[in-house]
Amino acid sequence: MITLGIDPGLATVGFGVVESRIGNDFRAIEYGAVLTEAGKKVEDRLLEIYDNVDELCKTFRPDAAAVERLYFNTNEKTAINVAQARGVILLALTKNNVPVYEYTPLQIKQALTGYGRAEKKQIMYVVKTLLKLESEPKPDDTADALAAAICHIYSSSSMLFGLN
Repeated sequence: MITLGIDPGLATVGFGVVESRIGNDFRAIEYGAVLTEAGKKVEDRLLEIYDNVDELCKTFRPDAAAVERLYFNTNEKTAINVAQARGVILLALTKNNVPVYEYTPLQIKQALTGYGRAEKKQIMYVVKTLLKLESEPKPDDTADALAAAICHIYSSSSMLFGLN
């Protein structure tokens, strides 16, 4: 199974393409971030995000996408921009017939560490270890996207066995 993990944002969209095999055997096929320029018009940045996610779908043909659910408690302007970016991400996934699964940061942390309030350093360590990476993925958004993909793989395998 190939899962595309996405951590939405307007300036930075983290992504990670993870292949799962039997048991807990994972392989990172590709990972990185779509970076949009701060000075550009929002609509141009959204188009850039859409085009990149569309290309990821066409290149890797994921079986599922795990998208981190938004959580904001302060900056309303940031929330609106990220929500717009998330909308074009969902549009690109849907147009490519990729089933979308959403996970909160708490659910992702719980799946990877067993503790929903785990520190970012713990998540980075687990991602690096499970994917057998030489170093922690940068930027943090990339690590979060890989973590979302791993969370979905764990969740979907437990659903297959009726445990979820």
